[in-house]
Amino acid sequence: MISKAGIVGHNGYSGAELVRILHQHPRVQPILMDHREDSATPVFRNAKPPARIPCTAEAVQTEQLAVVFLATAPAVSMELAPAMLQAGARVVDLSGAFRLRTPENYTAWYKEPHTQPELLAEAAYGLPEFCRERIPGARLVSNPGCYPTAANLAIRPLVEAGVIDRAAGIVCDAKSGVSGAGRKPSLKTSFCEVTDNFSAYSILKHRHVPEVLEISGLDEREFSFTAQLLPLDRGILETIYFRTAGVNRAEDLLGIYEARYAAEPFIRLYNPGHTPDLRSVTRTNFCDIGVTFDPKTGRAVVVSAIDNLVKGAAGQAVQNMNLMLGFAETEGLL
Repeated sequence: MISKAGIVGHNGYSGAELVRILHQHPRVQPILMDHREDSATPVFRNAKPPARIPCTAEAVQTEQLAVVFLATAPAVSMELAPAMLQAGARVVDLSGAFRLRTPENYTAWYKEPHTQPELLAEAAYGLPEFCRERIPGARLVSNPGCYPTAANLAIRPLVEAGVIDRAAGIVCDAKSGVSGAGRKPSLKTSFCEVTDNFSAYSILKHRHVPEVLEISGLDEREFSFTAQLLPLDRGILETIYFRTAGVNRAEDLLGIYEARYAAEPFIRLYNPGHTPDLRSVTRTNFCDIGVTFDPKTGRAVVVSAIDNLVKGAAGQAVQNMNLMLGFAETEGLL
């Protein structure tokens, strides 16, 4: 049986990636849902364009959508999610609207009030490698941010194992392609500003920081995060620095990852001293992790790489949908 999945925000970068992935999913029919500026027609080569419907509760019920993806801004997601749920669809939200646990925390980091506190409390955080037990039964899944996905997959297993000297702090130096800023035009992401350039932004106040703190169990004083804009279209590479506790070899750190991710289909580990690059993960749902360690000083460096539009957005959203609808988690992604 084929399930129908609606996509709101299908003209944005993450939404377009959802259309691409779902178009090749063997058990799902993508349906474009037109909302506000979603009036342009995507171009499909050698394939029939998906059906289009208005973004209304009535259309959700008429088409019997099993799930609706919201690839929209947080305010729009808060506006649309209640109606989609009431119409009987389950929702995977790709914005930051439902990622944090309290309205107060949301307001502190996003600088605006949260209008759906009941749904915020209900939403399941959609990082399957750590939150899989809640996702299948959830009505609303909040897809993680791209930066926190790469960071948490690298950091949390080591925090759980107690091998990081947390008093010395963790530094996360994160670089992203320009598509992470979304498709809406701005001076900062225009060609002349980005090309042949490299810049840091939102220093000490990036809104993705609380996701890392919540999922990896860190205090804000223990975690320093800086986001930087690469003159590339896609990809995230994070270089994470810390001092170890009770570790003698790089293999000790690698062994922790191997034990934690033995059954995870989208985590790839590198041999000690080898590190991933962006080309290795482009247009895949993989997170690649590499470890380098200096036994004399106890310093360690972990490099974590993902495609921000796939494992950092649309691919992980499909991974969550698969869990929600009872499909194999890798369906349409491998």
